[in-house]
Amino acid sequence: MHDERYQKLARLMVEYSTDVKPGELVYLSGHASSQPLFVEVYRAILKVGAHPVVHMMPDECIEMKMREGSDDQIRFEDPIQLFIINKIDVLIHFFGEINTKALTSVPPEKQALYSQGRKPYFKRYLERTADKSLRWVGGQFPSHAAAQDAEMSLSEYEDFVFNACLLHLPDPVSAWKDVHKRQQAMVDYLSKVRELRFTTPQGTDLKLGVEGRTWINCDGCANIPDGEVFTGPREDATEGVVCYSFPAVYRGNEVDGIRLEFKDGKVVDASASKNEKFLFAMLDQDFGARRLGEIAFGTNYSITRYTKNTLFDEKIGGTFHAAVGAAFPDSGGTNQSGLHWDMVCDLRKGGKIFADGNLISENGLFTDKNWPRP
Repeated sequence: MHDERYQKLARLMVEYSTDVKPGELVYLSGHASSQPLFVEVYRAILKVGAHPVVHMMPDECIEMKMREGSDDQIRFEDPIQLFIINKIDVLIHFFGEINTKALTSVPPEKQALYSQGRKPYFKRYLERTADKSLRWVGGQFPSHAAAQDAEMSLSEYEDFVFNACLLHLPDPVSAWKDVHKRQQAMVDYLSKVRELRFTTPQGTDLKLGVEGRTWINCDGCANIPDGEVFTGPREDATEGVVCYSFPAVYRGNEVDGIRLEFKDGKVVDASASKNEKFLFAMLDQDFGARRLGEIAFGTNYSITRYTKNTLFDEKIGGTFHAAVGAAFPDSGGTNQSGLHWDMVCDLRKGGKIFADGNLISENGLFTDKNWPRP
């Protein structure tokens, strides 16, 4: 059955998130299973007079490469993809795997090789997004696999996805502009902060240096749904312990009970109650993988539950996430890695955030009423 919300999401991605202009080259990439959303976004791009180019990848291809390819094939640096990332004006990517667990039995070493093969592409992508020569957005197609991960029916999950994108409101664009305004108040404050400290009753006590870094207002113009404020912390100034609240998912691999200890900006001790071998394989893939590339506040209070999908989980209002690996250059971060892995810590049960010693959040709620709120 046709769902008009796909049209609304497509228009939001094309006209608001990426602001596609006539004559621009727009690259659509993602899983072939996301075809209904591909079609609506393609139509929206044509309507504004731009040039859509489609790359739909069958889910089986990446799995096949990792299972059957040689090491040289797995870590191959694709010159075509590098050419594309240098040529396009806009990148729109769709998430929507048929099977989110397809890669869980692939040896971690092979997955690390695959990340290394994508490193030049990822580096160039970060450079172009930082200098504003490339605009991008990533969005979720409501697939059966994602619904199963979230422990919802497909219809429930569709409502969850579209509501998180604020499509249930009469004017989603105005709603996202209000998100921008509230988050900008945070950005203006945080830009003057030297040090952040996060604590939870569950064992997190983490200090990060953020002086001189740029805070980014994620207001629906990158990911959709959105709802976060982030920066790249100083590479040598992260100290203490973070105990992540939810399983961290990377390429379908769930790593639970993660505890990371930092000294002088680097992970010096790590453990997990589930899939610890995979955690170490990712952290050891290159020099930058053991340093933080991002610290962020989740501000989307329309998202209230964990769904094993980072696109949503990192935005949960009342959480923070600290990502190991590559930093986004526009934040001022300089850490480079083939890895960027967001891991989420829940603050809604006793968590606190301090900025230069001042309490700015308690139990997942900001103390400033002008900042995002439920």
